[in-house]
Amino acid sequence: MPETAATPRLVSRLPRVGTTIFTTMSALATEHGAINLGQGFPDFDCDPALIECVERAMRANLNQYPPMAGLPALREAVAGKIARMHGRRYDPAGEITITAGGTQAILTAILAVVHPGDEVVVIEPVYDSYLPNIALAGGVAVRVPLRRADVGGRPSAPEAGAAADDAPAIDAPAAPAGATGFAIDWDALAAAITPRTRLVLINSPHNPTGASLDDADLDRLAALVRGTDILLLGDEVYEHMVFDGREHQSLARHDELAARSFVVSSFGKTFHVTGWKVGYCAAPPALTAEFRKVHQFNVFTVNTPMQAGLADYLRDPAPWRDLAGFYQRKRDRFRAGLAGSGFRLLPCSGTYFQCAEYAGVTAAPSGLSELDFCRWLTTEVGVAAIPLSSFYDEPTENGIVRFCFAKRDDTLDEAIRRLAAL
Repeated sequence: MPETAATPRLVSRLPRVGTTIFTTMSALATEHGAINLGQGFPDFDCDPALIECVERAMRANLNQYPPMAGLPALREAVAGKIARMHGRRYDPAGEITITAGGTQAILTAILAVVHPGDEVVVIEPVYDSYLPNIALAGGVAVRVPLRRADVGGRPSAPEAGAAADDAPAIDAPAAPAGATGFAIDWDALAAAITPRTRLVLINSPHNPTGASLDDADLDRLAALVRGTDILLLGDEVYEHMVFDGREHQSLARHDELAARSFVVSSFGKTFHVTGWKVGYCAAPPALTAEFRKVHQFNVFTVNTPMQAGLADYLRDPAPWRDLAGFYQRKRDRFRAGLAGSGFRLLPCSGTYFQCAEYAGVTAAPSGLSELDFCRWLTTEVGVAAIPLSSFYDEPTENGIVRFCFAKRDDTLDEAIRRLAAL
């Protein structure tokens, strides 16, 4: 009888990577029938008009390969949106590329410009794909922790736009005076830059903390990279979710920064269709040329009917213009519901995530790590969250968990009911 064939020994390219915390907590939530406020996706449908746009494209036989860089109509629509938002006109032909979501765009940009041994500065806590992407390129990640910053309390400003589930606006309490959120430590970032720095990765609005850059931050960043060959990668997938009357400060807004930046965003986040995995990258011609060299071989192009449908849907700017108000009402609903609980809510100026300190939750066993607290919360209270520690490369405990409020109002209200008594 022949011997059983054996799989040859291999050396992992990502030896430290296992199952993501998002998969783990979602599985635990399903097992225990918990409300999943962990993984960052909506539990409500997208606009039916968007589905109709895609259906029309399919029935019009737009089902074969599109151009490698994306359908011209969608690239033109993206360029127009960026121009309206940020006052910068990218050339659709040579500066806009349609990607398979923001994650593919980030990996492609890193592979395009990072050579073995190059240093890539990341801001920690850091979204989970960044460090593996850098490792695959042979780069060296240099982690700069966010600092805790005092944030003066102020109530949310009302926003225009369609109400979530037709719910009335809710007055959320201001952040307590002296509440500490997160901000970039610019001195630490300056100290992290060396002659080997090739790329600085900026995520704003920031997942997981909900912090966002202002115009002074852009100026400070420009001063740090001025006179160098350092490139920038802006992960701006939550660009339309900036609250309290603020404007999103894109790298595209700043002449010096735009000239050296890949700017990435996602239709999945913007239009509540995360499963479609369609995004884009805007960059100057020289950067786009290198980006497309990698793009054509790691994905080649993105599904045609979704591109055509999105191009059609983008004729009306109202859906993305109303998004900040839509999500601000959800944020405020969630914050108001937990105002009397043992959670201390951190400021949230953007994204659809709310971070909270849990030291005041006396119902929980004392001394729990963030991961163990999330397990307890899921199994005993019936609400899943994500530990902030999972966004660090080395074990780091802040006593903070992250909730996702991109949920129907009835979902949020039931989660609030379970959490408010803690």
